Amino acid sequence: MREFLEILLTRHKHRVTVVESGTQALEQLDRTEFDLVITDLKMPGIGGLEVLARARDSWPQTEVIIVTAFATAETAIAAMKRGAYDYLTKPFKVDEIIVTVERALEKRALVRENVTLREELKGRFRLEQMVGRSASMQQLFEMIQRVAGTRTSLVILGESGTGKELVARATHTLSDRAEHPFVAVNCGAIPETLMESELFGHVKGAFTGAARDKHGLFTAADGGTLFLDEVGELTPPLQVKLLRALQERRIKPVGSVAETEVDVRIIAASNRDLEEEVASERFRSDLYYRLNVITLQVPALRDRAEDIPLLAEHFVRKHAAAMGRPVQHITPEAMSLLCNYHYPGNVRELENVIERAVTLAVSDELDVSSLPQFRRSTTPGPNLQLPDEGLDLDQYMGSIEKQLLLKTLGRVGGNRTEAADLLHISLRSLRYRLVKYGIDHG
Repeated sequence: MREFLEILLTRHKHRVTVVESGTQALEQLDRTEFDLVITDLKMPGIGGLEVLARARDSWPQTEVIIVTAFATAETAIAAMKRGAYDYLTKPFKVDEIIVTVERALEKRALVRENVTLREELKGRFRLEQMVGRSASMQQLFEMIQRVAGTRTSLVILGESGTGKELVARATHTLSDRAEHPFVAVNCGAIPETLMESELFGHVKGAFTGAARDKHGLFTAADGGTLFLDEVGELTPPLQVKLLRALQERRIKPVGSVAETEVDVRIIAASNRDLEEEVASERFRSDLYYRLNVITLQVPALRDRAEDIPLLAEHFVRKHAAAMGRPVQHITPEAMSLLCNYHYPGNVRELENVIERAVTLAVSDELDVSSLPQFRRSTTPGPNLQLPDEGLDLDQYMGSIEKQLLLKTLGRVGGNRTEAADLLHISLRSLRYRLVKYGIDHG
């Protein structure tokens, strides 16, 4: 039987290792990972269930097929409970063993692909808590890594909900200031009358209610990073004082006559166009140029729709773990719905949608019933009328092809093999197109 299976499987292009006993099987499994183990159930000494147990303990992704001439319901149940892929009764047909082997290897390949995708998500498609495989996010990741080690002030621009604070935190974490505090403040959330005290601190008796000395956020962030979110909300007098603190690297608490030296890197963020604010004289030009040594632009989620499947799966794992829920996957129909929404609230809105869905889910999958009623995209379809002035055919067809690629990837949750099948092209052709349109450099 061993010789027969070795010849049969080798003819089907598999690499086969043959051993004569359960003991030799355990020795092999101690040093080598196999995609698939085929073992008899009853053998002298160490039997098939022990081989199964060792294979599953040592290599959890290895599939195991049990074969035996002594089939009973009890042994079949025991094998399946311990993780066997399948249970075959001798004598079996050649077609039966080949089909079972191929299916087991397909499952093994899918598991391996999922593991690889998770590792990519942790590595190449991830920086700190940010997730993205799109060209725009990869460029942002690269820029963060380049500027993190400097003392340069940064301005982060982007719509509300795009993750500007995550960019600031990642920059801090990758810098040599990582062991020191990261302090964040929303400049639009603190009343104007308290903002100066919050930033610079105050001394006892400086104003009504100042019963003791208080350190400000500059002092709290000494040696580290101070993140000023919505910096465009600062009043003109506070803009002047912030400019002086940046220039002199010294602060004066409210009510104090003495200045204190501080070592703080400033990262500012705004969802407004600060250049337009400067032009309208609502923001000081000298402060803008002091802050804006380097600008990081965070793209809106609608401009990187290919990242939605990655983000959605990331948020599912995050919130399922936090809530102790069994949710693990998103159905293709639900993912398609997620990918075809325009997200005015950007990544924050997507996370809120997933958190709600995980809360309401009744199984280990998120389906359409768990999602809110999304508004359907109002983006018009292709205009097949030829304009009077003509058009660039290659560019026009390319835009249509890119939209179809994005929608297909969204429907299959980013699985390239399934996307290629749906589009009736090879996986290699799909990869070429992803690179061509900047959807994915992988």
